[in-house]
Amino acid sequence: MNFDDSGERDDEETFHPLGESWQDGLEDALEDTEYDAKLGMEMAKDAMRVTEGTLSEEEFYDRYHDDVVEEFGEDGRPMAEEIEQSREEGRFEETLSRFGVGEDSRRSVMKKMGGVGAVGLGAWGATNSGGTESAFLQDEDQEADEPDDTNGDGVQWGMALDLEHCDGCLSCVVACAEEHDWDQGANWMYVLAYEDDTVSSPDADDFESTEDFEYLIRPCQHCTDAPCEKVCPTTARHTRDSDGLVLTDYDVCIGCRYCQVACPYGVNYFQWGEPDVDESELDEDHVYDERGRPVSARGPRGVMEKCTFCPTRQDGSKGEDLVGRTACEDACPPEVIQFGNMNDPNSDPQRYIENTAKSRTLVRTASDLPTPEDLEAALEGEDDDLESIVDAVEDLDEEMVGLLLAIAILSDEEGLETDENSTLVEQEAGALELVAVLEDHGLDLEDEELLIELDLAEEPDEDEGEEFEGASEALAQERLDTFAGDPDSKFKLLENIGTDPNVVYLGNEPGPNAHQVEGPVSYADVGQTDNRKDVLDEGTVGIDGPSL
Repeated sequence: MNFDDSGERDDEETFHPLGESWQDGLEDALEDTEYDAKLGMEMAKDAMRVTEGTLSEEEFYDRYHDDVVEEFGEDGRPMAEEIEQSREEGRFEETLSRFGVGEDSRRSVMKKMGGVGAVGLGAWGATNSGGTESAFLQDEDQEADEPDDTNGDGVQWGMALDLEHCDGCLSCVVACAEEHDWDQGANWMYVLAYEDDTVSSPDADDFESTEDFEYLIRPCQHCTDAPCEKVCPTTARHTRDSDGLVLTDYDVCIGCRYCQVACPYGVNYFQWGEPDVDESELDEDHVYDERGRPVSARGPRGVMEKCTFCPTRQDGSKGEDLVGRTACEDACPPEVIQFGNMNDPNSDPQRYIENTAKSRTLVRTASDLPTPEDLEAALEGEDDDLESIVDAVEDLDEEMVGLLLAIAILSDEEGLETDENSTLVEQEAGALELVAVLEDHGLDLEDEELLIELDLAEEPDEDEGEEFEGASEALAQERLDTFAGDPDSKFKLLENIGTDPNVVYLGNEPGPNAHQVEGPVSYADVGQTDNRKDVLDEGTVGIDGPSL
């Protein structure tokens, strides 16, 4: 079990980022299971120390190995195999050394043998240590996870969430519920209106705009270094090698709820009873991922479930058009949810993070712009000066032309080449098509008078002998910033604890004393249940230590 630096057990410490009341509730929940609640609490505390860097994974493994084996019959934590294999290789090299094999020769032997596991030397360790057969061995027909090296740097699905333009409509919550059939109140996706010491939200019955509220959108963060995975004794909670999704294998989960305690973000839900939607109503292609593991849709009774980032969509099971998209993203009217590959600079979230003002402009103007075909038809026979163009095209005014040219000035056309489904790439390519139509019609996009009129170039001081320097990227960016705004902050939740979440928030960073208030749309209004509200009313997640 866990000890503090003095060697004494510290059972009174509040370690969970979400606060004492949350931690006490989790401990009470563990007491309702058949498993060791104290072990679960201590492991969760130390798992967070591992992500913080104050405890090594090897120390964490050794500290709880015997207790985990005693309680569960097997230590299936993800670091176990790697640590044991490393130790076996060390023992094997030591054996070769005792037989007089030099260092270079030892390396050659190890290389030729492909590592200890290739010749089954791991069985020696099991025999010598009195090991028993694992209670959680893979089925013979189940393929082991293999890293996908075909993608270069690999795929890591994640999100950018624009809090400044969320309107609290809860469409994402409804879409998630419909896509995954989770029970009322499970809330894999959560939207909280809040206020704190520095910002306030209007009264839920008296407001001018839904965007006047402060919001926090809370899906699973799909952490790169997930503490929930570190405490799972069965390999049920795991990170998928091909794309970094943190998932739960429903067939392996035993419902110990240790992952629920170790999650700093409070995203896990335990399926207490029989699900509202029967198994016969679920589509197998939506339950089983490309590895044949049941990780999607609502879980069966007695297992843990949470937001999954729609893994069967990412596998292509629901069609190639949905790869790189989630149900919540598709349902969001203001398009503040941007999902994609965080390792790809051309993905929607990375483009949104890189230049939020440009991305917001593309999103906000996409539905108001004419098609290239309609623009060509409207301009036929018209003069090529700016005034004639805007007079001829109903959906095009001087401001819109200025925004299109600003986007073109800042665009890297080579950067628009991507193999992934990227809405922002498509929208930017569409904007550039319209600019090309204007240029083909005769509008001189390098004309000094035009660029100065649209505030896209500096007027030269002729008295000082200055020459016209052409379009200005700085002024183009300023124009987009003025139109769409630039977020006052970009942050990750609880980034200081080292979990490396794959969700980036833009704007409206909650403070440590933030607390939930009623939003413009209630969960009851959209046919959902907010049955965690008594807990959530205590607060929300803040960068310096939440009080949720």
